[in-house]
Formats: sequence, C-alpha cells, structure tokens
Amino acid sequence: MAIAFGVYTLGSITVAVFLSLLTYFTYQLLSRYVHTWNEMKAIPGLEGAYPILGNALQFKANAGDFFCQVIEYTNQFRNEPLMKIWVGPVPFLILFHAETIETLLNTPKHMDKAYVYEFLHPWLGTGLLTSTGDKWRRRRKMLTPTFHFSILTGFLEVMNEQAKVLIEKLEKQVGKGAFNCFRHITLCALDIICETAMGKKIYAQSNHDSEYVRTVYKMSDIITRRQRMPWYWSDFIYYFLGEGREHNRSLKVLHSFTESVIHERAEYITESDSESDQGMKKRRAFLDMLLKTTDEDGNKLTHKDIQEEVDTFMFRGHDTTAASMNWAIHLIGSHPEVQRKVQQELQEVFGQSDRPINTEDLKKLRYLECVIKESLRLFPVVPFFARTICEDCNINGFKVPKGANAIIIPYALHRDPRYFPNPEEFRPERFLPENSEGRHPYAYVPFSAGLRNCIGQRFAVMEEKVVLASILRNFNIEATQKQEDLRPMGELILRPEKGIWIKLEKRVC
Repeated sequence: MAIAFGVYTLGSITVAVFLSLLTYFTYQLLSRYVHTWNEMKAIPGLEGAYPILGNALQFKANAGDFFCQVIEYTNQFRNEPLMKIWVGPVPFLILFHAETIETLLNTPKHMDKAYVYEFLHPWLGTGLLTSTGDKWRRRRKMLTPTFHFSILTGFLEVMNEQAKVLIEKLEKQVGKGAFNCFRHITLCALDIICETAMGKKIYAQSNHDSEYVRTVYKMSDIITRRQRMPWYWSDFIYYFLGEGREHNRSLKVLHSFTESVIHERAEYITESDSESDQGMKKRRAFLDMLLKTTDEDGNKLTHKDIQEEVDTFMFRGHDTTAASMNWAIHLIGSHPEVQRKVQQELQEVFGQSDRPINTEDLKKLRYLECVIKESLRLFPVVPFFARTICEDCNINGFKVPKGANAIIIPYALHRDPRYFPNPEEFRPERFLPENSEGRHPYAYVPFSAGLRNCIGQRFAVMEEKVVLASILRNFNIEATQKQEDLRPMGELILRPEKGIWIKLEKRVC
C-alpha cells in the first residue's frame, strides 16, 4: 500500500513538474509574441492578421497566385518605406526600396539567414547559402579563391562544348513552329554545372527525362509550400500530416546523385593527383578544389562539408542560370530591335567565324551584358531573400525588434520608377555606364548585395554570355508569348508557369 502510494505521489509530482514547465515555456513564448506584436504595431502592414495564425489564411495556395499576391501587396504599399506580414506567429518585414535594403545589407549585424531557410537544411545542410555566423565567414573565406577569374576562365571550354550541343538540339526545331525552349536551356545549364562543379559528364541534353532535374523542381515546390504554411513548420506535424514522406523520397534522389559523384571524384584524385594525363591537361572542377581546400589552420573540409557545398552549387548553379537565360531569350525574342543590336555586336566580334568564345570576346560583348542585366532587372531569378534581425534597430524611422525577419523582394525593388523610369519597359541601355551613373547601389540586387552577395555571379554571367551568344550567332528568335501571359512563379527560383515558347529561324549572315 505504501509503495503504491509512493509511486502515485511520484507520478503526481512528475505530472505537476511537466505542467509547470509547459506553462512556463508557453508563457514565455506568448509574452515574447505579444511584446513583438506591440513593438511592430506602428509598421504599416496587411489588415486581418489573426493572433498566432497571422496573415497565413489570406495567402493563395498556388505558387503563381501567391507570388502575384505578394507583388500586389508591394504595389499597394509602394509609397511606404516598408511593410509587415505575419506568417503564423513570425513577423516578416517586406523591403523593396533601395534605402531600406541598404540599411539591412550594408552591415555585418544582420547577416543571419531568416527562419524559413531552415527548411532548406535537410537538402543543402548549412553550406554557403544557408549557414550563419562564424561558420559562414570561415566557409566564405575558404571558397572565395575557387571563384577567381583565372579559374573561371578554365570553364569556358566546357561552356562552349555544351552550348554547341544545345545549338545542335535547337537546329532540329527550326521551321517547326513554336516550341517550349525551357527544358532545352535547363538541361544545357545542368550539363555545364555538373562538369564544372563536379567534373562529371552526365549528358543531360541527350537524356530529356533527367530524374535529377525533375526532383529539383519537385523539392523546390515542396519547400516553398511548407514555408508559407506555418501549421506545417513543426517536423512532427509535417511528417505525420504533410508532405514529409515525399520530401524524404526526393531528398534521397538528390543526395544519392551528389554523394556518388563525390566518392567517384575523390577516388579519381587519390589515384592520380597530377595536372596531366598522358600529356593532356586535366580539367579542374570545383569539387577537386573542395577536396583539396584547407582553412587557415590547415584543416580540410569533411565529407559532410563538401556535400553541403556541392548540393548548393548544383542547385544554385544550374537552376538560377537556366531560368535567367530563358527569361532573356523571351525578352530578346519579343524585341527585334534589341536582337538586331546584339547580333550586330556579335558580327563585329566574330565576323563569319564559328570559333568558340574566349575571354577577350566576353569583354567585348558589352551590349549583350546590358541585355542580361536588364533581363535580371525585370525577372530576378531569386524572387526573394531573407535575413533575421539580430539586434533591435531602426529602419527608416520604424523600430524593429530583434528576432523579426526581413524579406527583400528584388522583383518589386527593380521596378522603382525613381531609379528605373517606365519600369515595365525592356531597355538594356539603362545599364550602359553613362546611364548607370548616380543610381543607388542598392536599387539593383539580382545577386544580393553587401557581404553576402552571390559568390558565383561572375560564373553565371560568363555562362549566360556564352550560351546566349551561341544561340544568337546561329538563330533569329521570335517569342510567341506576351509578357503579361508568362505568369512568373515565385518559388525558390522565379520561373514562368508554362515555360518559354519561341520560334527559331536559321540565321544567314
């Protein structure tokens, strides 16, 4: 009887302690939530935010609808310096003015990525894109030399070879009417990044049904849906009621692919660690450099470290560039006068020659670079990027508490009429040096800006120049869609909902 009473008493005490702790932590969370709500009350924001749920019930489920909805919000608040949205219990500042964005990006105080990036961790780990603090600083310092111009020029041969394969594929479409070029361009970008990042040919352009490409798109959809549905932020609920199982199936495909290449390349380097093979110079890949890179203390990257960066390179290195080239093709095909100017420049640089593109050619393709920049202004392929406010601060006169999140919307920023008059017009001349003078340095941020700007932006522009120049040396492009019909989908990458449809005509010089 006494033992039973003791067990009963112990059980009662355990339950009481558990309930006390639960009450304490719930009180702490609610107190913090109420404090933040009151602190941010003065910031302009959407009406109809419910406690705990915030504005989440107002968001459209479809990715295209949701992106259009967010852009409409930025239009409504165009004359306000910033706005706020509550996604569940988490406040997000929406920034789309150069002055407020500079406050955030031009300081080392707010360099941590926002909470929503945590949903990328199972896929990309905490590599350069998603890491924060000291880990990010060490990793950035280690990896910066691998993007030196002298190393990037070594990848031109790969870019030219894959662009040539693309041209052969596109020649089959000449005279056959409108077709969707999106997948052709994407597979070309995938071939380029696989060979330059991992030193592996995968012949994606010869294999239309690439499981890796399909899975990248699927994973992007899965992650962005979870990001805007706070009731799925809990892992337990997500894996029990949400798409957790589908997420893990996709993750297995993506990681299996990159893991196998890392093991294969590591063995290859171990077997032959020289720069020549039977007298032929070997091609270097980013992965080769990762396997040999050491930090300031002489420590090499672990297998997990390398996996994080390879997955990041593969995702950010092919999907973003592919989308950017597709948007540029649509815009060039929609503006014959721009196309004529690009082809005139190509004629001046290459004449009748069909030789590969070299580094000197790239420097001379100034108007084509303006076209690429203007395409990225209208369709920045990273539709948003977000940071955590790491300490209490003021943004344009509004008090912002530590722990809030800030989302920068380049699509809206790049349409500020103060810096880009008639912002919906496609005018590459905006980026000629004489027309860029005096423009706010944070009015145009397709590759982010500040300390956490994109480490691979020179690689991306180089690839775009090579592929677009190759296409326009061989074909005349006619877009068959109107710009208002493209319907951008703002997932992890800004893509057109129904692809990019064009007609091709063989160019006669």
